[in-house]
Amino acid sequence: MNQEPTFNLKSIRFDENYEPSDSTRITTNFANLARGANRQQNLRNTLKMIDNRFNELAHWDNPMGDRYAVELEIISVEMRMDAESRSDAFPLIEILKTCILDKKENRRIDGIAGNNFSSYVRDYDFSVLLPGYNVDRAEFGVPADFGDLHGKLFKQFANSSTYKEHFGKPPAICISASTSKTYRRTGNQHPVLGAEYQQNELSSTDQYFAKMGMQVRFFMPPNGIAPLAFYFHGDLLGGYTNLELIGTISTMETFQKIYRPEIYNANSAAGKLYRPSLKNQDYSLTQIVYDREERSQLAVKQGKFAEEHFIKPYKSVLERWIATAAA
Repeated sequence: MNQEPTFNLKSIRFDENYEPSDSTRITTNFANLARGANRQQNLRNTLKMIDNRFNELAHWDNPMGDRYAVELEIISVEMRMDAESRSDAFPLIEILKTCILDKKENRRIDGIAGNNFSSYVRDYDFSVLLPGYNVDRAEFGVPADFGDLHGKLFKQFANSSTYKEHFGKPPAICISASTSKTYRRTGNQHPVLGAEYQQNELSSTDQYFAKMGMQVRFFMPPNGIAPLAFYFHGDLLGGYTNLELIGTISTMETFQKIYRPEIYNANSAAGKLYRPSLKNQDYSLTQIVYDREERSQLAVKQGKFAEEHFIKPYKSVLERWIATAAA
């Protein structure tokens, strides 16, 4: 490959009128929420939860708790291996962009890009490559180059002129803490991120994100139930404003309450020492319908799509590009 990969962005609003498109890949989590007879009520309830949580955290100069609303945009990133070609665009990743509406001042404030993170290549790595690698192994193992391609592709995008033209700050991603690790609360306290936790060791997800150039910190926001994992470039606490951070917290904590209620909608909050568990029975369900089983099935389907349309066809080209990028 003579050129660097090139990127193109497409966006769609995530609101109560959102409908997944048949012609382009839409993040499975969002698509899952937007199907069925109650799809519009599902979306309305989700957005209301986000706004309520935002106003709870952004409580200063907000006596009625209704000053702010969060607007969400799903950003789809397409990549071409050859800038001159118009036929080989591959849907690389999808992220979420927040925008904060200040109703008192009648202005919009850019939020963080990243938040939710969905990737065909990651689906391939975890749902196709890893199970295949471990088929005949006595103990579970991970290939030495696991995540290398995905990491280099993500860093290429985050450092690209396309990213910098659309977003003013580096991406930050917020997901669930690992159920395989134990977390200990530290004495560090942030006004909106809340209490910081540290884990006993890095998870496979942490190591995967590290190859994307991202480090991780864990915080449980005020009145939260469990710590969230924040993956970021640069300075998480110093690089973003409080409102930007609250946009990410309110959005991703809401999704986690829907996706993983056993952890994030539990009836008791994490203590000083905490081990998340999906086997917890003491939790409350939201009023939002979500099919977790379908989500895991789609990960395999999308991983195989990546293998067929990207990994295999471009294997030699990708190997040369990785070698060049490493050099």
